[in-house]
Amino acid sequence: MIAIIDYNSGNTASVANALRRLGQRYEITGDPELVARADKIIFPGVGAAKAAMKELKKRGLDKLLRRTKLPVLGICLGLQLLAEFSEEDNTKCLGIIPGRVKRFSDDLKVPQIGWNRVGKDYFYFVHSYYLPVGHYTLATATYGVPFSAIIQKDNFYATQFHPEKSGEAGLQILRNFCTSC
Repeated sequence: MIAIIDYNSGNTASVANALRRLGQRYEITGDPELVARADKIIFPGVGAAKAAMKELKKRGLDKLLRRTKLPVLGICLGLQLLAEFSEEDNTKCLGIIPGRVKRFSDDLKVPQIGWNRVGKDYFYFVHSYYLPVGHYTLATATYGVPFSAIIQKDNFYATQFHPEKSGEAGLQILRNFCTSC
C-alpha cells in the first residue's frame, strides 16, 4: 500500500486519481503510524513552505520523513521541503537534500505555470520557487535558469513537476516509482 501524505498542503486527490488509473492500492493519511506501515510514501505538495512545515511538525510527519527508509516520492512543494531551507517565508525545511530553495527572478512571470521540457518529454509545472541544480539532481528544466526537475538521494525521489497532471509521461514516472522502488 502507498501512503499519500495529507498535511493540508497536498494535491492528494490528483495523486489518488493517478494511482487509481495505475491500479495501485493507496491510502490518503496524515497519521504518522499509518504512513510508517506503508510500502511506499508519496509526499505531494501545493502551497506555502512555512505553513506546510508547521503542519508536518504538528502531525509528527517531519520526524517520520527524516528517519524513514521507505521509498518516498516528493512532488512539487514535496521536493522543496526535502531541502534544508526555502526562501519562501525564510523556512527551515526537512534537511534531507542539501541546498536552499530559491525564488525565481522578478524578471520572469511567476509562478511558472505550464509545460516545460525535462529531457525529451514535457511535464506540467506550477511553482514560484526552485531547488538549484546540485549533486542529487537527476534531470533539469530551465525557466530563466536551469533548476532541479528530478532529484534522488538514497530512498528519496522527487519531481518539481506534477507527474499526476503530466499525461502519459507523468504516469510513467509514477508507474516506475510504484513498481521499481
